[in-house]
Amino acid sequence: QVHLRESGGGLVHAGEALTLSCSVSGRTASSYAVGWFRQAPGEEREFLAAITWKGGGTYYSPSHKGRFTISRDNTKDQAYLGILHLKLEDTALYVCAQSKGGVAGRDESDYGSWGQGTQVIVSQ
Repeated sequence: QVHLRESGGGLVHAGEALTLSCSVSGRTASSYAVGWFRQAPGEEREFLAAITWKGGGTYYSPSHKGRFTISRDNTKDQAYLGILHLKLEDTALYVCAQSKGGVAGRDESDYGSWGQGTQVIVSQ
């Protein structure tokens, strides 16, 4: 069983930067990807970015490429999501997930294990 735990969220001011962490543990597949999603209040969950664990290949949502950077540290079994120039509309629950296969997909159905999320609140 795979466990994912996010951390790094909190209350931040608009314009600041933030890095979220996703710890991956348990029985993981030999080839997988980790994706980051977010869900704002009253909104659907949206894909942000994904990274393949072995090769480190990255895939971003075209809407969020630029301010968001995904990375991973295999030695620590952690993935990260860096966010620059935070905006009020970045307020959301940020969730990481492990893919069912080795592809860094953008659909929720591509992922089989999910964390509980870390809340980010951006204020003026």
